[in-house]
Amino acid sequence: VLFLGLAFAAQPHVYRNGLLQLAPAKYRADVAAVVDRIDDTLERWLIAQMITMAAVFLVTWIGLTLIGIQSAFILGIQAGLLAFIPTVGALIGGLIIVLASLASGWVAAASAAVLFLGVHAMESYVLTPIIQRQALDIPPATLFAFQILLGVVFGLWGLALALPLIAIVKVVIGYLREDEDVVESAAV
Repeated sequence: VLFLGLAFAAQPHVYRNGLLQLAPAKYRADVAAVVDRIDDTLERWLIAQMITMAAVFLVTWIGLTLIGIQSAFILGIQAGLLAFIPTVGALIGGLIIVLASLASGWVAAASAAVLFLGVHAMESYVLTPIIQRQALDIPPATLFAFQILLGVVFGLWGLALALPLIAIVKVVIGYLREDEDVVESAAV
């Protein structure tokens, strides 16, 4: 998945042109418009995701440093990277942080657990819904419901890909509704 993402990001025009060649000639303009909108939407989603990941990294790193946990920087990076997977990534990152903090004693582990709960609440209930709502223009409850649905059906991959998939679906539905509105207004 990482390799595919890097390959698409390195030469997006190659894949865009290839996708357009798959469409029948009379629909290429419509497909190009949808693909361009999807590109813009996914770019906004990725920027929002990177902001969330950076915030999780910074808060975790600073918090663990204040607690006195060794390897706070590495644990912060790991927590930030795992924040890519909504909700579950933070749980996995928090578990790793608490287990790594045990080497510094029970007080440090308990402090790390409290830090983890704070970071998890910040990421899951504040940053992700607010930032992603701005990036995708989809209500937070809809995003969360779609995450639950895809998480139940497809597991961890469904959770990780729920937000970009709902963004793509929203773009396609929006384009089809615009096209439908144009046809209706022309008929009137």
